[in-house]
Amino acid sequence: MVAWIFLGIVILVALWAIAIFNRLVKNRNLVLEGWSGIDVQLKRRYDLIPNLVETVKGYAGHEKEVLAKVVELRNSAAKAQTAGEKAPIENMLTQTLRQLFALAEAYPDLKANQNFLDLQGQLSEIEEQIQFARRYYNGTARDMNILVQSFPSNVVARSFGFTEAEYFEIELATEREAPKVSF
Repeated sequence: MVAWIFLGIVILVALWAIAIFNRLVKNRNLVLEGWSGIDVQLKRRYDLIPNLVETVKGYAGHEKEVLAKVVELRNSAAKAQTAGEKAPIENMLTQTLRQLFALAEAYPDLKANQNFLDLQGQLSEIEEQIQFARRYYNGTARDMNILVQSFPSNVVARSFGFTEAEYFEIELATEREAPKVSF
């Protein structure tokens, strides 16, 4: 009788460990899916940037510094692999793109250029999609991290090499501030 009780406990513990392992696998795959969503949107952004830069070059030839920085950051961001590597570069790229759009204020012809306006609209849409993808990814990373850190699932996580996911965070304090609007 004791052997059957012991066997029953062992089977329950094994089923419990399998259930936790499967949840960890599911969450790891959700994190990977979330990262893939960010990657898709960033690729769309990287593909759009050269067209935007070429359009602006015609009007703002002497603003080469900003244009060169946009291209340099785009190339660096495309090479980065992890959230920890990509996040700071993407934040700098976002800031530099804002500078690029600020140039439009200095060039009324550029502001009226349909090509520029289309590219700016597409980039705005992509930025919104990146924001949604970041939120989804960070939500899945949070869920994964809770499982990896919480007892008793952390025992199974450590046993099978599951690790915490990195968040895709804003690094620049200026990006956290609300924009100032004046009329």
